[in-house]
Amino acid sequence: MGGVAVHRAAQKIVEKARRIAAHELEVSEEDLDYEAGTFTVKGAPDRAKTIPEMAFGAWTAHDLPDGMEPNLEGQSVYDPGNFVFPYGAHICGVEVDTETGQVDVVKYVAVDDVGTVINPQIVDGQVVGGVVQGIAEALYEEAVYDENGTLMTSSLANYEVPAASDVPPIIVGRLETPSTSNELGVKGVGETGTIASPPAVINAVVDALSHLGITEMGRPATSERVWKAIQAAKGGPR
Repeated sequence: MGGVAVHRAAQKIVEKARRIAAHELEVSEEDLDYEAGTFTVKGAPDRAKTIPEMAFGAWTAHDLPDGMEPNLEGQSVYDPGNFVFPYGAHICGVEVDTETGQVDVVKYVAVDDVGTVINPQIVDGQVVGGVVQGIAEALYEEAVYDENGTLMTSSLANYEVPAASDVPPIIVGRLETPSTSNELGVKGVGETGTIASPPAVINAVVDALSHLGITEMGRPATSERVWKAIQAAKGGPR
């Protein structure tokens, strides 16, 4: 949503800059080509004006087209008719110590389709960061309150989060199917990892313990909770 709004606001800036460039170069707007921040006169590429030059000219306001206000600004509101969701498949492999209940994530693969990718590094970072946050939800983070409603896990001393050593290398892959609901073809990416990873991790834990007859596991799957589930499945102490 933010990206489309920024794109549309930027297009307004380009169009205002085009008017200024045409005015300064003494040609019609239709006679200008635009690419990578530079306006050039068709057939005379040596005659050119850049966006920074247009921004300075718009700020000084000494030679603007009649009726044009100073400054190079644009504003846009993007209110989509419907949201566009990402699609993907996440696979998680875990090892569970049945003596202690300790769960270790040993491998994680995330393949998502977020539509048109503008910055691959940011997209990968969003996915990886979301996966780590989802692993934390599945195995570590828990808000515990006492009978008076006081939060007992109010600091990092007792509210657990994974350290870097708790997270394996995350393999990221992607497909690109452009969305048809906006001109950029983009979909969401910020939530892909956080949505997919908790069920992937918990399902992996359940699968690892399925031979004991365990079919469900609460979150977070702490060592204590997993150990109690194992003992209950074996008919031992809870």
